[in-house]
Amino acid sequence: MNDSSWGAPQGTGHRAAPEMRAAPAGPAYDVHIAQQTRPMPIVPDVPDAGRDADDRDDRDQGAARLSGGPLFRDEKLQEPMSTAPPPPPKKRAGRDLGAAIGVGVGLGAVVVASLFIVKAVFVGVIAVAVVVGLWELTSRLEERKGIKAPLLPLAVGGAAMVVAGYARGAEGAWAAMALTALAVLVWRMTEPPEGYLKDVTAGVFAAFYVPFLATFVAMLLTAGDGPQRVLTFLLLTVVSDTGAYAVGWRFGKHKLAPRISPGKTREGLFGAVAFAMVAGALCMQFLIDGGFWWQGLLLGLAVAASATLGDLGESMIKRDLGIKDMGTLLPGHGGIMDRLDSLLPTAPVVWLLMVIFVGSG
Repeated sequence: MNDSSWGAPQGTGHRAAPEMRAAPAGPAYDVHIAQQTRPMPIVPDVPDAGRDADDRDDRDQGAARLSGGPLFRDEKLQEPMSTAPPPPPKKRAGRDLGAAIGVGVGLGAVVVASLFIVKAVFVGVIAVAVVVGLWELTSRLEERKGIKAPLLPLAVGGAAMVVAGYARGAEGAWAAMALTALAVLVWRMTEPPEGYLKDVTAGVFAAFYVPFLATFVAMLLTAGDGPQRVLTFLLLTVVSDTGAYAVGWRFGKHKLAPRISPGKTREGLFGAVAFAMVAGALCMQFLIDGGFWWQGLLLGLAVAASATLGDLGESMIKRDLGIKDMGTLLPGHGGIMDRLDSLLPTAPVVWLLMVIFVGSG
């Protein structure tokens, strides 16, 4: 190899370019990269008029995201979120108020019609309500607690108790109560002894709680102005419940018995007392023969107390059973027992005060 062929590519007949021989020593790829690198051309800005409309919108949206502005031209800037607390929720009734009013008016019409037309028909209404109430109570006891209080002797004895109270007064009611309790004890003996004590105990309790207390309504009817006395009893109880509901729903803040009935308030109790005392004064003055308004004040106070305790008593039973209502027979009200809860314990109170104030005749 001679000097004239050094650095020339093979297969060529000419000598290497002088500038190639004069290149400074270094890695071979440096020379290659240097030869291949070219400066980028400078492209001038193109006005928006030459761009597609979608490209402009994309650019506007991107700028809006960076700047916090609206994404669309017709979109308004969002107002800063308010730090003020939200308004308190409006109070709502726990039941269907329309259905409750309709059912209440219908029941009231049946009661008043039977009360002032034929007394015996009203006694039958009491007996039917007692039997249905016993059925609801014994059914819930068996479903929730496994307690089998015998329904048949309770139903027959309960109806007989109401009739005996109307026909024979307090003596007839007590005699029928004793016979009903005995029938419960004997009837339960036809089944195995397991659970006998709790079953008969529940049966005797049911006989006292529902039919025996209801006999005092029948005994109110035996007086000469019996329909007026029963009407007074019903009106005062309903007015007491209405006053408690209205005042408690509007102004109630302090719980009366939160462990038993969280919805009842002290303000509601004051409403019940006020409403019942006013209604009692009016009823005793204008409905009851020989009655005076001040007696009605005392009567209304006693009714408000007994109706509230009766409501709390049934609430205690339902809470123990883990249920909201005793039944579903009456839309907006629950079951028959859910309407009898305040009436049953109030009946003996009204009967006793009526006897004290104006006698039993």
